[in-house]
Amino acid sequence: MAAAVPKQIAKGIVERLQKAGFQAFWVGGCVRDFLLGREPQDFDIATDATPDQVEKLFKRTIAVGKKFGVIVVVEDGHQFQVATFRAEADYQDGRRPEKVVFANAEADALRRDFTVNGLFYDPVSAQTHDWVGGEKDLRARIIRTIGDPQERFAEDHLRLLRAVRFATQLDFEIEPETFAAVKAMASKIQLISAERVRDELVKLFAAPGWSSSFSLSGSTLKRELQPAARGLVLLRDSGLLKYVLPELEATVTCDQSPDYHPEGTVFEHIKLMLAKVPAGSSESLPWAVLLHDIAKPVTAEKDPKTGSIHFYGHEKIGADMAEKMLERLRFPRKQTDEIVAAVRHHMQFKDVKQMRKATLRRLLLRETFPLELELHKLDCLGSHGSLEYYDFLVEQAKELEKKPEIKPPLLTGKDLIDLGVPPGPAMGALLEEIREKQLADELKTPAEAKAWAREEVRRRKAEDRS
Repeated sequence: MAAAVPKQIAKGIVERLQKAGFQAFWVGGCVRDFLLGREPQDFDIATDATPDQVEKLFKRTIAVGKKFGVIVVVEDGHQFQVATFRAEADYQDGRRPEKVVFANAEADALRRDFTVNGLFYDPVSAQTHDWVGGEKDLRARIIRTIGDPQERFAEDHLRLLRAVRFATQLDFEIEPETFAAVKAMASKIQLISAERVRDELVKLFAAPGWSSSFSLSGSTLKRELQPAARGLVLLRDSGLLKYVLPELEATVTCDQSPDYHPEGTVFEHIKLMLAKVPAGSSESLPWAVLLHDIAKPVTAEKDPKTGSIHFYGHEKIGADMAEKMLERLRFPRKQTDEIVAAVRHHMQFKDVKQMRKATLRRLLLRETFPLELELHKLDCLGSHGSLEYYDFLVEQAKELEKKPEIKPPLLTGKDLIDLGVPPGPAMGALLEEIREKQLADELKTPAEAKAWAREEVRRRKAEDRS
């Protein structure tokens, strides 16, 4: 028997609650996505059953937020949040309510952030319950707060960023009064933890994972701009950019020489690159795009004679800036390192046809080369449009795959110790030279490398005696 999909399991949870005499509905984002014809990523369920009653009804549960009425139900290896209808009040810190009381379904809907997230759906009767005008806003493609926008954003400042994120992902417009409140309160986002801001930004800039069009009541809606690119524009226009990624705001007015960058400012260049990030790309690629030219504003120099604008060393300074930014946002260390490497190396790609064979192979064998290559492709597509060096590197990588495995070094430090080389800088230099000769195909086997090293050690000792 085939394993049940989450939608089937989520419907089964609602059925079990209803058969036990409780009200139960799908709620929030899963209803929004379901009505838009998209496959929901997860399913949340709201009910008038108390946490204790939910725990008694299901075999496997996790009391993740029991005092707030939230129980996780585990079915067939999938987790589903089952929350008791509640109302919230007394927000003191712009992050969480001080008071939570159990309530009815309508009150639960009215406490939520945006109308399109405030819909309830009964999968058993196939009936939608709308107490907030969410269906109308879905059809109009509008992000609107439930109730007064300033009150909603004052309750949880992260909603400022979520408004931009939902508009970006859904390709909706933010209702004017809601957007005016975002702009007026943008500075409040600074009170939100770096981790929560990071999570929203990661979702906002993620490569598209679904179709660029979706249906609603028989119509098909087409995206005009790839989500990440539109998200960047909305961050700028809302005033949030200078608080969540202040270094990036400086790119808005940073001009570039039109002979290399006909697209205009660094910001426009980044926007064009984001617009071309392909579906299914790694999570790190949009961030490499965002940060690869982050130091151009601080390194810009204009030649007084030619008028050309130069950014000498921006890749090295940019790598340091990118690392600090990613650390500030609490990115995982491994992901930070690979993004920083892509920023540091991105200017090397214009020189690949002039590189020595060993240098080129080092580039191809870098662990971060696939990310760097995709960044280079987008860099080209977001400016002059030529993929000459990208195509060259793709061919070189294919050729390298046909060759015998050369990634492991031919010799190790232990091998050199056996040849009488003491540990230290001299050993490191000798290993580096052997590696260079290996990548240049001058040394192909460990035996050849040992013979060369033995002769080199003998020669150096003779020089020391003379």
